Amino acid sequence: MTFKNPVHRGGPNRSRFDQFAEYASNFTSSPLFFGFCLLLVGFFIATHAAHLTVELLLLAGECMTAVTLLLLALLKNAEMRAEHAIQRKLDAIAGALLEAHKDDRGQAFEDLRNAIRMEEET
Repeated sequence: MTFKNPVHRGGPNRSRFDQFAEYASNFTSSPLFFGFCLLLVGFFIATHAAHLTVELLLLAGECMTAVTLLLLALLKNAEMRAEHAIQRKLDAIAGALLEAHKDDRGQAFEDLRNAIRMEEET
């Protein structure tokens, strides 16, 4: 079983997860989410400072862990989509340069031609 880049999973249309990841990424970069995280961290600090029961301490820690893991998955998805978009743009620029210099087939031309889609080989 191979795992595909999020951009290659659903073909030209984005999957529901990709759409959800984009919405969640937009939400997590908002001031509202920042406020939620501040409240969560405040709750965590307050439970420790007030010497509350172990159950509340565990609840606060588990909430922070869950939020962290979800953000990690969303961040990785957004990173891979952005990386793929940048690589496609660079390949288009390299292709345009190759077409512009078809007559000049020096070492730089060959290096540029070999560099296109190099990320797929590594």
